[in-house]
Amino acid sequence: MINLLPKEQKLEISILRQFILISIWEFLIASFLISLILIFLLVKIPIQEEIKVTQISLAEKEKELSLNKELEKKIENFNLSLSQIYSFYQNQIIFSEVLEKIIQTIPQGIYLTNLNISLSEKKGEPLNVSLSGFSPNRDLLLSFKENLEKEVSFSEIFFPIETWTKKENINFSLTFKIK
Repeated sequence: MINLLPKEQKLEISILRQFILISIWEFLIASFLISLILIFLLVKIPIQEEIKVTQISLAEKEKELSLNKELEKKIENFNLSLSQIYSFYQNQIIFSEVLEKIIQTIPQGIYLTNLNISLSEKKGEPLNVSLSGFSPNRDLLLSFKENLEKEVSFSEIFFPIETWTKKENINFSLTFKIK
């Protein structure tokens, strides 16, 4: 097609076309930017909510952690106390057991008039025991001595020599150690 329009009109039409094209591009760019802003706003709201939820959850976890640390500290203190109590009772001497061992060795007819059990000055050393009593005869006293010697935990059993000089109505004394 032949264009018979003068040059000025052609120029006007060309400028008008460029203006329309620029206007369309401006509209498209503005629409794109507005859409992008709206999309960012729509994404921002759920992200902010998620951040708030995460912060609340983190605060609860920190509180729980601090409670756990307090509980762990209490448990450590309790375990320390228990170990100290256990150590204390491990090192204790149960005198009822010691007395029971001594009483089991005494034959019927012998009577004790004095019983002294003392701890050694050094830890881990045996107990010192001194006894005095009455025996109607030497045979019972000899039986008592043999019973003491049979007991594994008794050692260093000592009767003074004057104990064995009488046959009857003997007031005796002795010393020994208990492991």
